[in-house]
Amino acid sequence: MASACELTWWIPISDQPSPHQTELRIGRLTKAHGLKGALKVELYTDDPARRFVPGAVFQLQVPTESVWHGKTIELAELKWYNSHAVAFFKNVVDRDGAESLVKAILWVHQDAAELPEEDDAWYDHQLVGLAVVRDGATVGVVARVDHMPAQDLLAVTTDAGEVLVPFIKAFVPAVDIAAKTVTVTPPLGLFEEIPDDGISEQPAPSDDAVDAASIDTADEPSSPASVDDLLDALVVNDDSAADDSAADDGAGAGEASAGRAAAGEAAADSGAAATRTE
Repeated sequence: MASACELTWWIPISDQPSPHQTELRIGRLTKAHGLKGALKVELYTDDPARRFVPGAVFQLQVPTESVWHGKTIELAELKWYNSHAVAFFKNVVDRDGAESLVKAILWVHQDAAELPEEDDAWYDHQLVGLAVVRDGATVGVVARVDHMPAQDLLAVTTDAGEVLVPFIKAFVPAVDIAAKTVTVTPPLGLFEEIPDDGISEQPAPSDDAVDAASIDTADEPSSPASVDDLLDALVVNDDSAADDSAADDGAGAGEASAGRAAAGEAAADSGAAATRTE
């Protein structure tokens, strides 16, 4: 029997090729579960309730040597066990049958122009190949989409190499499928190296220099203050205290105003966030 590394994997192709149709990879069968033919599924879809309905038919990506090569498989039921998706398929009734499907990848037909129901979401095939535009100039091309736990990343091929751009509105404010462009506003340094500003670091003063400076300051004589100077200082201090008190009252009022402004900003943010989630 050929080893795993020698197996040739077959990628499903539509029975009726069409420029308006594509295939989407929606899951991978990872291991057999129990004795009744069930398999755990690693999901590649954000909408399993739509994709994994009883009667759904999947194309299989399996090695050419597999007994499932060139075949489709029909879902009987999808269940959840300890937050893991477990699939039951028609005509897979025991663990041996399930074992023969381990590592198989599930594909479905998809209208190439159809967008996900979620706002600000696109399928990978709709983003790959788009020109990446920054400040009106093309800086690269989307090579792939990496799906990470925190957020998705656009892998952009540039003349200088590959750049990973977080797929968030702050960095990718616009996606235009019709124009085949992705507009990016990345932070400085993501697409280019930041030049050295040429400022050299100043050496820290030695302990001897610090001690000498302290001695020089301590040795400086202070001039004696006259009685008139002391009286003037007392008057000035009293006025300053009154001004400081008034300033404190003003600052308190200012802080209250700032608090109201902050509350207004929070309300605006909440409204903006609600608008974005609609």
